[in-house]
Amino acid sequence: MAKIRPIRTEQRSEDPINISDRAIDNLRYIREAMERSASFTAVPGYGGMLMGVTAIGAAYIAAQQVYLRNWLIVWLTEAFLAAAIGMLAMWQKSKIAEQSLISTPARKFAFGFLPPLLCGVAITLGLWRYEHYEVMVPVWLLCYGAAVVTGGAFSIRAVPIMGWIFMALGGSAFLVSPRYGNYLMALGFGALHIIFGAIIARRYGG
Repeated sequence: MAKIRPIRTEQRSEDPINISDRAIDNLRYIREAMERSASFTAVPGYGGMLMGVTAIGAAYIAAQQVYLRNWLIVWLTEAFLAAAIGMLAMWQKSKIAEQSLISTPARKFAFGFLPPLLCGVAITLGLWRYEHYEVMVPVWLLCYGAAVVTGGAFSIRAVPIMGWIFMALGGSAFLVSPRYGNYLMALGFGALHIIFGAIIARRYGG
């Protein structure tokens, strides 16, 4: 009689998949996909309005200056003040909205906003070196507008619209006399920030 051989069980080469680990991976993927598709909504409305008020004040002070170097100092001081107001207001709004400033939408906004702004800084240094103060206003409006458009592509709709208006204002600044520079700065960094800041504050929670 033939010998009865035991049935050989096939060894599996892989460990069994843990269902809970698979679920965690799926949830992580969904969360990252939602972050990538989300918009950065922590753009400050009330902070933008305050930036507009300080810009109008700076335009008035700058118009009183006799020397161009003092005029430049006034506007550079306003730039640092506006940046501080914007960052503080953005941080406060992000806390209220529980939206991290290092989230994917926030990083996209920053990476879109910063390059045109840095170009504006570099161009300003070059214009200051060669004392071409008369074209600083158009450059500031254009570069800031470009920064708002590119950063605003990852934010709410009102932001890039404001950026395009800044760019149009900057382009038109090349067509008028430099003596109207302070008026254009008050119109752009002042009035536009106040108008769009009010829109953002009303529609997007502050």
